[in-house]
Amino acid sequence: MTAAPDHPADERPPLSERLGVRLRLVGTALFAGVVVTTVSVVAATMLSDPTASVETAFALGSLVFGFGLLGWSGAVALGRGIESMQETLDTQTGWTEPDARRAMARIIGFGLGVMLGTMFVGSVVFGLV
Repeated sequence: MTAAPDHPADERPPLSERLGVRLRLVGTALFAGVVVTTVSVVAATMLSDPTASVETAFALGSLVFGFGLLGWSGAVALGRGIESMQETLDTQTGWTEPDARRAMARIIGFGLGVMLGTMFVGSVVFGLV
């Protein structure tokens, strides 16, 4: 009789379920970024130049996107080391690599949503090129 291998990969949910969770995670943040940007750029345009409002919002969105991308790669590269350090030091912070990647994925989605929202507002609403 052969025993089944004890791999954590055997206990993972199906690919379609994991993909759905990830799409919902990033999709809701992306949608929030588009909505926040659309409202804020339209409101800022009432106070100042539409071109400057769109350019500023896009720059802030790309900054958020870049921060999320850097944080996600850092969580992937250093996550296990940070987890083992916290275990060794007995800090009990509850920080885990998957949680950090999930948080950074939301930040990436929000930054991408802001950039897409500014492209939509700038090109469709204001007719800027």
